[in-house]
Amino acid sequence: MGDDQSDEVIVVGAGVVGLTTAVVLAEAGRRVRVWARETGGRTTSAVAGALWWPYRIEPDAAAGEWALTSLAVYGELADRPAETGVRLVEGVHGGLRLDGLGPWAARVPGLAETGEGLSARLPLIDMPVHLAWLRERLGQAGGTVEERVVGGLAEVPAPVVVNCTGLGARSLVPDPAVRPVRGQLVVVENPGITTWYTSKEDEGKDGGGASAYFFPQPGGLLLGGTAQEDAWSLEPDPEIAAGIVARCAAVRPEIAGARVLEHRVGLRPVRDAVRIAREVRPDGGVLVHNYGHGGAGVTVAWGCAREAAGLVAPGPAA
Repeated sequence: MGDDQSDEVIVVGAGVVGLTTAVVLAEAGRRVRVWARETGGRTTSAVAGALWWPYRIEPDAAAGEWALTSLAVYGELADRPAETGVRLVEGVHGGLRLDGLGPWAARVPGLAETGEGLSARLPLIDMPVHLAWLRERLGQAGGTVEERVVGGLAEVPAPVVVNCTGLGARSLVPDPAVRPVRGQLVVVENPGITTWYTSKEDEGKDGGGASAYFFPQPGGLLLGGTAQEDAWSLEPDPEIAAGIVARCAAVRPEIAGARVLEHRVGLRPVRDAVRIAREVRPDGGVLVHNYGHGGAGVTVAWGCAREAAGLVAPGPAA
Protein backbone atom coordinates (compact mmCIF):
# COMPACT_ATOMS: atom_id res chain seq x y z
CA MET A 1 0.00 0.00 0.00
CA GLY A 2 1.03 3.60 -0.48
CA ASP A 3 1.83 6.31 2.06
CA ASP A 4 -1.41 8.26 1.67
CA GLN A 5 -3.50 9.05 4.73
CA SER A 6 -6.21 6.57 3.74
CA ASP A 7 -3.96 3.69 4.73
CA GLU A 8 -3.70 4.88 8.33
CA VAL A 9 -5.32 2.94 11.15
CA ILE A 10 -5.36 3.90 14.80
CA VAL A 11 -5.93 0.99 17.18
CA VAL A 12 -7.17 2.15 20.58
CA GLY A 13 -5.96 -0.15 23.35
CA ALA A 14 -2.58 -1.80 23.97
CA GLY A 15 -3.52 -5.02 25.69
CA VAL A 16 -2.95 -8.35 23.99
CA VAL A 17 -5.99 -7.93 21.72
CA GLY A 18 -5.04 -4.41 20.65
CA LEU A 19 -1.39 -5.21 19.99
CA THR A 20 -2.15 -8.45 18.13
CA THR A 21 -4.73 -6.69 15.97
CA ALA A 22 -2.22 -3.91 15.26
CA VAL A 23 0.41 -6.48 14.24
CA VAL A 24 -1.98 -8.21 11.82
CA LEU A 25 -2.94 -4.87 10.23
CA ALA A 26 0.64 -3.57 9.99
CA GLU A 27 1.90 -6.79 8.44
CA ALA A 28 -0.92 -6.52 5.89
CA GLY A 29 0.51 -3.17 4.79
CA ARG A 30 -1.47 -0.66 6.84
CA ARG A 31 0.17 2.29 8.60
CA VAL A 32 -0.74 1.57 12.20
CA ARG A 33 -0.57 3.60 15.36
CA VAL A 34 -1.69 2.23 18.72
CA TRP A 35 -3.13 4.72 21.18
CA ALA A 36 -3.53 3.61 24.79
CA ARG A 37 -4.02 5.17 28.18
CA GLU A 38 -2.03 2.33 29.72
CA THR A 39 0.71 0.31 28.06
CA GLY A 40 3.09 -2.50 28.96
CA GLY A 41 2.88 -3.72 32.56
CA ARG A 42 -0.11 -1.54 33.43
CA THR A 43 -2.59 -3.28 31.14
CA THR A 44 -5.01 -5.97 32.31
CA SER A 45 -3.25 -8.37 29.93
CA ALA A 46 0.05 -7.95 31.78
CA VAL A 47 -1.30 -9.47 35.01
CA ALA A 48 -3.09 -12.40 33.34
CA GLY A 49 -2.20 -15.98 34.22
CA ALA A 50 -2.34 -16.57 30.46
CA LEU A 51 -2.96 -20.26 29.96
CA TRP A 52 -4.55 -20.89 26.55
CA TRP A 53 -8.13 -22.00 27.25
CA PRO A 54 -11.53 -20.55 26.27
CA TYR A 55 -12.71 -19.20 29.63
CA ARG A 56 -15.61 -16.84 30.35
CA ILE A 57 -16.14 -15.93 26.72
CA GLU A 58 -19.18 -16.03 24.46
CA PRO A 59 -20.41 -17.03 21.92
CA ASP A 60 -19.08 -20.57 22.28
CA ALA A 61 -18.91 -21.56 18.62
CA ALA A 62 -17.09 -18.45 17.42
CA ALA A 63 -14.83 -18.42 20.47
CA GLY A 64 -13.79 -22.00 19.76
CA GLU A 65 -12.73 -21.11 16.22
CA TRP A 66 -10.87 -17.96 17.34
CA ALA A 67 -9.14 -20.00 20.04
CA LEU A 68 -8.03 -22.73 17.61
CA THR A 69 -6.60 -20.10 15.23
CA SER A 70 -4.63 -18.65 18.13
CA LEU A 71 -3.53 -22.10 19.32
CA ALA A 72 -1.86 -22.73 15.97
CA VAL A 73 0.02 -19.41 16.20
CA TYR A 74 1.14 -20.02 19.78
CA GLY A 75 2.35 -23.48 18.80
CA GLU A 76 4.76 -21.83 16.36
CA LEU A 77 5.78 -19.10 18.80
CA ALA A 78 6.61 -21.75 21.42
CA ASP A 79 9.66 -22.64 19.31
CA ARG A 80 11.19 -19.36 20.59
CA PRO A 81 10.03 -19.14 24.23
CA ALA A 82 12.71 -16.74 25.48
CA GLU A 83 11.82 -14.29 22.72
CA THR A 84 8.02 -14.66 22.54
CA GLY A 85 7.16 -15.65 26.11
CA VAL A 86 5.19 -18.66 24.84
CA ARG A 87 5.89 -22.19 26.11
CA LEU A 88 3.99 -25.48 25.75
CA VAL A 89 3.45 -26.88 29.24
CA GLU A 90 1.77 -30.03 30.52
CA GLY A 91 -1.06 -29.78 33.00
CA VAL A 92 -4.51 -30.87 34.17
CA HIS A 93 -7.92 -29.20 34.23
CA GLY A 94 -9.28 -30.85 37.38
CA GLY A 95 -12.86 -32.07 37.21
CA LEU A 96 -13.46 -31.28 33.52
CA ARG A 97 -14.74 -33.77 30.97
CA LEU A 98 -14.68 -33.65 27.16
CA ASP A 99 -18.46 -33.92 26.88
CA GLY A 100 -18.78 -30.64 28.78
CA LEU A 101 -16.84 -28.72 26.13
CA GLY A 102 -17.65 -27.43 22.65
CA PRO A 103 -16.67 -29.01 19.31
CA TRP A 104 -13.36 -27.11 19.39
CA ALA A 105 -12.05 -29.48 22.07
CA ALA A 106 -11.84 -32.39 19.62
CA ARG A 107 -9.29 -30.38 17.62
CA VAL A 108 -6.91 -29.67 20.50
CA PRO A 109 -3.93 -32.03 20.06
CA GLY A 110 -3.38 -34.39 22.96
CA LEU A 111 -6.38 -33.27 25.05
CA ALA A 112 -7.38 -36.41 26.96
CA GLU A 113 -9.53 -37.49 29.89
CA THR A 114 -7.79 -38.81 32.99
CA GLY A 115 -9.05 -39.83 36.40
CA GLU A 116 -8.35 -36.29 37.59
CA GLY A 117 -9.88 -34.39 34.69
CA LEU A 118 -8.49 -33.31 31.32
CA SER A 119 -4.77 -33.42 30.64
CA ALA A 120 -3.12 -31.44 27.88
CA ARG A 121 0.04 -29.71 26.75
CA LEU A 122 -1.07 -26.14 26.19
CA PRO A 123 0.46 -22.73 25.55
CA LEU A 124 1.35 -20.89 28.75
CA ILE A 125 2.29 -17.30 28.05
CA ASP A 126 4.59 -15.07 30.10
CA MET A 127 2.62 -11.90 29.44
CA PRO A 128 5.19 -9.15 30.13
CA VAL A 129 7.59 -10.86 27.71
CA HIS A 130 4.86 -11.54 25.16
CA LEU A 131 3.50 -7.98 25.20
CA ALA A 132 7.03 -6.60 24.73
CA TRP A 133 7.54 -9.03 21.82
CA LEU A 134 4.27 -7.93 20.20
CA ARG A 135 5.33 -4.29 20.48
CA GLU A 136 8.68 -5.10 18.90
CA ARG A 137 7.04 -7.08 16.09
CA LEU A 138 4.68 -4.15 15.51
CA GLY A 139 7.64 -1.79 15.33
CA GLN A 140 9.36 -4.00 12.78
CA ALA A 141 6.23 -3.74 10.63
CA GLY A 142 6.33 0.05 10.89
CA GLY A 143 3.74 0.50 13.65
CA THR A 144 4.02 2.68 16.75
CA VAL A 145 2.58 2.74 20.27
CA GLU A 146 1.69 6.06 21.90
CA GLU A 147 0.35 6.82 25.37
CA ARG A 148 -2.81 8.85 24.78
CA VAL A 149 -5.90 9.44 26.87
CA VAL A 150 -8.94 9.07 24.62
CA GLY A 151 -12.12 10.71 25.83
CA GLY A 152 -14.25 9.27 23.05
CA LEU A 153 -13.77 7.23 19.89
CA ALA A 154 -15.14 10.07 17.74
CA GLU A 155 -12.13 12.23 18.60
CA VAL A 156 -9.58 9.78 17.18
CA PRO A 157 -8.32 11.38 13.93
CA ALA A 158 -7.89 8.51 11.49
CA PRO A 159 -9.93 7.21 8.55
CA VAL A 160 -10.04 3.83 10.30
CA VAL A 161 -10.24 3.37 14.07
CA VAL A 162 -10.15 -0.06 15.71
CA ASN A 163 -11.61 -0.20 19.21
CA CYS A 164 -9.72 -2.75 21.35
CA THR A 165 -10.31 -0.98 24.66
CA GLY A 166 -11.59 -3.94 26.68
CA LEU A 167 -13.34 -2.69 29.79
CA GLY A 168 -12.78 0.87 28.57
CA ALA A 169 -15.43 0.25 25.91
CA ARG A 170 -18.02 0.55 28.67
CA SER A 171 -17.55 4.33 28.68
CA LEU A 172 -15.93 4.98 25.30
CA VAL A 173 -18.56 3.39 23.04
CA PRO A 174 -20.47 3.60 25.43
CA ASP A 175 -21.48 -0.03 26.00
CA PRO A 176 -22.91 -0.87 29.44
CA ALA A 177 -22.97 -4.57 28.45
CA VAL A 178 -19.22 -4.72 29.20
CA ARG A 179 -18.70 -5.54 32.87
CA PRO A 180 -15.69 -6.27 35.06
CA VAL A 181 -15.05 -9.72 36.49
CA ARG A 182 -12.29 -9.22 39.04
CA GLY A 183 -9.42 -11.69 39.19
CA GLN A 184 -6.88 -11.74 42.01
CA LEU A 185 -3.60 -13.70 41.89
CA VAL A 186 -0.70 -14.38 44.21
CA VAL A 187 2.83 -14.86 42.83
CA VAL A 188 5.09 -17.06 44.99
CA GLU A 189 8.57 -18.49 44.68
CA ASN A 190 8.17 -21.72 42.76
CA PRO A 191 8.89 -24.68 45.06
CA GLY A 192 9.70 -26.88 42.04
CA ILE A 193 6.32 -27.22 40.29
CA THR A 194 6.67 -27.64 36.51
CA THR A 195 3.07 -28.37 35.45
CA TRP A 196 -0.05 -26.20 35.52
CA TYR A 197 -3.33 -27.07 37.23
CA THR A 198 -6.84 -25.64 37.32
CA SER A 199 -9.92 -26.62 39.29
CA LYS A 200 -13.55 -26.02 38.40
CA GLU A 201 -14.96 -22.74 39.67
CA ASP A 202 -17.13 -22.75 42.77
CA GLU A 203 -19.53 -19.83 42.44
CA GLY A 204 -20.05 -19.71 46.21
CA LYS A 205 -22.64 -17.68 48.12
CA ASP A 206 -21.22 -14.30 47.04
CA GLY A 207 -20.74 -15.16 43.36
CA GLY A 208 -17.01 -14.77 43.86
CA GLY A 209 -16.08 -17.64 41.58
CA ALA A 210 -13.38 -19.09 43.83
CA SER A 211 -11.09 -21.66 42.21
CA ALA A 212 -7.61 -23.09 42.54
CA TYR A 213 -5.09 -22.80 39.76
CA PHE A 214 -1.35 -22.48 39.47
CA PHE A 215 0.83 -21.69 36.48
CA PRO A 216 4.65 -22.02 36.55
CA GLN A 217 6.01 -18.87 34.94
CA PRO A 218 9.67 -17.76 34.70
CA GLY A 219 9.13 -15.10 37.37
CA GLY A 220 7.44 -17.39 39.88
CA LEU A 221 4.43 -19.62 40.40
CA LEU A 222 1.15 -17.77 39.71
CA LEU A 223 -1.66 -18.80 42.05
CA GLY A 224 -5.35 -18.05 41.60
CA GLY A 225 -8.02 -17.27 41.61
CA THR A 226 -11.25 -15.37 41.79
CA ALA A 227 -13.99 -14.29 39.41
CA GLN A 228 -15.90 -11.54 41.23
CA GLU A 229 -18.59 -10.10 39.00
CA ASP A 230 -19.06 -6.32 38.84
CA ALA A 231 -16.16 -5.75 41.26
CA TRP A 232 -13.96 -2.77 40.36
CA SER A 233 -11.31 -2.74 43.09
CA LEU A 234 -7.70 -3.09 41.94
CA GLU A 235 -6.44 -3.38 45.51
CA PRO A 236 -5.40 -6.91 46.56
CA ASP A 237 -7.52 -8.30 49.39
CA PRO A 238 -5.35 -10.10 52.01
CA GLU A 239 -8.19 -12.44 53.00
CA ILE A 240 -8.78 -13.44 49.38
CA ALA A 241 -5.03 -13.93 48.90
CA ALA A 242 -4.87 -16.26 51.90
CA GLY A 243 -7.77 -18.27 50.50
CA ILE A 244 -6.04 -18.60 47.13
CA VAL A 245 -2.85 -19.92 48.73
CA ALA A 246 -4.84 -22.35 50.90
CA ARG A 247 -6.82 -23.75 47.94
CA CYS A 248 -3.68 -24.25 45.86
CA ALA A 249 -1.81 -25.81 48.81
CA ALA A 250 -4.65 -28.32 49.19
CA VAL A 251 -3.63 -29.58 45.72
CA ARG A 252 0.16 -29.23 46.13
CA PRO A 253 1.14 -28.94 49.84
CA GLU A 254 4.57 -27.48 49.06
CA ILE A 255 2.86 -24.26 47.98
CA ALA A 256 1.88 -23.52 51.59
CA GLY A 257 5.40 -22.50 52.60
CA ALA A 258 6.37 -20.68 49.40
CA ARG A 259 7.48 -17.05 49.84
CA VAL A 260 5.01 -14.54 48.43
CA LEU A 261 6.61 -12.31 45.78
CA GLU A 262 3.68 -10.23 44.55
CA HIS A 263 -0.07 -9.70 44.57
CA ARG A 264 -1.91 -8.93 41.32
CA VAL A 265 -5.43 -7.86 40.40
CA GLY A 266 -6.95 -7.62 36.93
CA LEU A 267 -10.45 -6.82 35.69
CA ARG A 268 -11.64 -9.14 32.91
CA PRO A 269 -13.81 -7.32 30.33
CA VAL A 270 -16.77 -9.70 30.18
CA ARG A 271 -19.71 -9.25 27.79
CA ASP A 272 -22.64 -11.47 26.80
CA ALA A 273 -20.82 -11.89 23.47
CA VAL A 274 -17.54 -10.64 22.03
CA ARG A 275 -18.22 -7.67 19.78
CA ILE A 276 -16.40 -7.73 16.45
CA ALA A 277 -18.29 -5.36 14.20
CA ARG A 278 -17.83 -2.58 11.64
CA GLU A 279 -19.68 0.70 11.39
CA VAL A 280 -19.31 3.82 9.29
CA ARG A 281 -18.99 7.03 11.28
CA PRO A 282 -20.88 10.23 10.39
CA ASP A 283 -17.68 11.67 8.85
CA GLY A 284 -17.37 8.65 6.55
CA GLY A 285 -14.61 7.02 8.56
CA VAL A 286 -14.70 3.39 9.60
CA LEU A 287 -14.92 2.16 13.20
CA VAL A 288 -14.20 -1.52 13.87
CA HIS A 289 -14.92 -2.95 17.32
CA ASN A 290 -12.97 -5.85 18.85
CA TYR A 291 -13.73 -6.10 22.57
CA GLY A 292 -15.56 -8.07 25.27
CA HIS A 293 -13.18 -11.08 25.42
CA GLY A 294 -13.73 -11.82 29.10
CA GLY A 295 -11.12 -14.12 30.59
CA ALA A 296 -9.91 -15.36 27.20
CA GLY A 297 -8.27 -12.39 25.50
CA VAL A 298 -4.95 -14.18 25.18
CA THR A 299 -6.68 -17.38 24.06
CA VAL A 300 -8.56 -15.81 21.15
CA ALA A 301 -6.28 -12.85 20.33
CA TRP A 302 -5.05 -14.01 16.90
CA GLY A 303 -8.40 -15.33 15.70
CA CYS A 304 -10.19 -12.13 16.70
CA ALA A 305 -7.40 -9.95 15.29
CA ARG A 306 -7.69 -11.58 11.88
CA GLU A 307 -11.48 -11.25 11.84
CA ALA A 308 -11.34 -7.60 12.91
CA ALA A 309 -8.60 -6.84 10.37
CA GLY A 310 -10.84 -8.28 7.67
CA LEU A 311 -13.49 -5.68 8.55
CA VAL A 312 -11.03 -2.83 8.12
CA ALA A 313 -10.92 -3.32 4.34
CA PRO A 314 -13.11 -0.94 2.29
CA GLY A 315 -16.64 -2.07 1.64
CA PRO A 316 -20.21 -1.65 2.92
CA ALA A 317 -20.73 -1.47 6.67
CA ALA A 318 -21.26 -4.74 8.45
